[in-house]
Amino acid sequence: MTDRIWTAALVVIGDEILSGRTHDKNIAQVASWLQVQGIRLAEVRVVPDVEDRIVEAVNALRTANDYLFTTGGIGPTHDDITVDAIARALGVPVIVHPDARAILERYYGARGLELTEARLRMARAPEGAELIPNRMSGAPGLKVANLFVMAGVPHITAGMLDALTGTLEGGAPLLSATIGGWVPESEVADVLRQAEKNFADAPGGVAIGSYPFFREGRVGANFVIRSTDRGTMEACRDALAAALAEAGHPTTDGGI
Repeated sequence: MTDRIWTAALVVIGDEILSGRTHDKNIAQVASWLQVQGIRLAEVRVVPDVEDRIVEAVNALRTANDYLFTTGGIGPTHDDITVDAIARALGVPVIVHPDARAILERYYGARGLELTEARLRMARAPEGAELIPNRMSGAPGLKVANLFVMAGVPHITAGMLDALTGTLEGGAPLLSATIGGWVPESEVADVLRQAEKNFADAPGGVAIGSYPFFREGRVGANFVIRSTDRGTMEACRDALAAALAEAGHPTTDGGI
């Protein structure tokens, strides 16, 4: 383990996300998976199926982070242009990856289906790419440099993430604890700020997030304490709960 903070960014690609026709589920699952790997999801961008916009986002985020993930745009149709955009961003040509082609030939052959030109598009890759296995539908994801190019369908993305588990270098996983109370967050902003300040130099560091809600006709908030050190996280949680109680705002462990 290391104190170094490893970061990743995510580019979600697809007009269907921006139009609202499809509700993205990949941000949450990628963020959760990265956290377990000891990597922080630092930024997410949602971009349309426009090559220039994809190239712009890829080039900005791959240089600003240790890793960059993309979801969407690697299927068999004309608007699946992620591979072309990635190749352009890296300044390399697009090839038909021989291993990807062999995988698709086996996959469709076993089902008595022809490997059409459209399906063969899913074997295209930036030159130099390695494959990320896809046990669900055959068509693999791609790994090239610090980029990981994955499908947009959430259960396929989940399988690709599973195949990558343990292969990326990261730091200590980010741990979290939650407390909650029936209190407007505006009334305890100073308490939260002071609690975070008190543990700023503790092992693993600490960050406190406040998440308000309105329920049963009442206003409340949950407070999430995050640190890479369990002792720091638990000590900060207990100190914050005590400070809130002293201010007249008792909390419930685990949140409300």
